[in-house]
Amino acid sequence: MSKIITPYKDSSLGKKEQVAQMFDNISGNYDGLNRVISLGIDMKWRKKVVALVAEKNPETILDIATGTGDLVIMMSNTSAKKIIGLDISAGMLEVGKQKIEAKKLSDKIEMVLGDSESMPYPDNYFDAITVSFGIRNFETLEKGLAEIYRVLKPNGIFVILETSVPTKFPFKQGYSFYTKFILPIIGKIFSKDNNAYGYLSESAANFPFGETLNNILRKISFIECKAMPQTFGVATIYTATKK
Repeated sequence: MSKIITPYKDSSLGKKEQVAQMFDNISGNYDGLNRVISLGIDMKWRKKVVALVAEKNPETILDIATGTGDLVIMMSNTSAKKIIGLDISAGMLEVGKQKIEAKKLSDKIEMVLGDSESMPYPDNYFDAITVSFGIRNFETLEKGLAEIYRVLKPNGIFVILETSVPTKFPFKQGYSFYTKFILPIIGKIFSKDNNAYGYLSESAANFPFGETLNNILRKISFIECKAMPQTFGVATIYTATKK
């Protein structure tokens, strides 16, 4: 089990409620701040996720923790007939809906308010499922992954894009300094929620990655689990398949 880290240490709310509140608070400037924090590299990573999904020619795609919809918009160029973006934050979804409407993609993309650990979809429903920078926000990682496994079709592809920790010098030291000191400062300057980017930094540093996460996926019954580190290991793309 991974360490449970929450945005608001003194809150009486559970992690799900705290995460939803946090993302509601930062939804207005999330996209711009994301580009600043990652120096725009996150879009390169997302393109790789889309390419991996597109190779499978899926008809139905679910993007969990879809946020403001960057990934679902990019996946509209795949063969998929229906793409659903699911998120627990109404604020983030509202920003995403506006972007989707502006691009005239509402007939192909549906944005849904929902809980990734209890989804309103039948077993074996989606050809492909993605999660970008979202699984570390699950309240119970194993429960969320088991729910993903349930709604994914047999032979369907599951792709995760998540932060990870570089293991080699000097990238490990540089990453540690950036996430501990620079990231929270940027968040405080640009966000009205002083806790948000401290939480994102702490959760990223403590979340299982690489083969550790692959082993958790295997425990859930996923097969063909692979980890592909990106940009010196500051992020990792994972792929897995349902039996």
